[in-house]
Amino acid sequence: MSLPVSAIMLGVKDLDRAKKFYAEGLGFTIDKDTRNFVSFSQGEGSPQLALYEWEAAAQDAGVPAEGSGFRGASFHLNPDTREVVDETIRNAVAAGGSVVKEAAAAQWGGYYGYFSDPDGYLWKITTYAS
Repeated sequence: MSLPVSAIMLGVKDLDRAKKFYAEGLGFTIDKDTRNFVSFSQGEGSPQLALYEWEAAAQDAGVPAEGSGFRGASFHLNPDTREVVDETIRNAVAAGGSVVKEAAAAQWGGYYGYFSDPDGYLWKITTYAS
């Protein structure tokens, strides 16, 4: 049985701040927008990204809301050029994110960096173009 990933949900501390980061900072298209929930459509073949208020997400899952630090996951973007890597990181920072690792050439020939969203979720952005 094959079950494709249909959505990735992030629990966020400030829904309005996170919505602005993903919509304005990264250019994601809002699909649904309610009091406790926002989802973004990423186009054909890509899973939706959903944002859910942190406390409401924990309650929905039946787990405690406490917790911080590395969450054991990162999300990845793969644009075609180094310029788009740099532009995306600049846009993320302007929208409230933080640079985690400056973009730089990799020994394997690509170019990548890491940034975080305002809630600390890690995003790696990589291009394989030299």
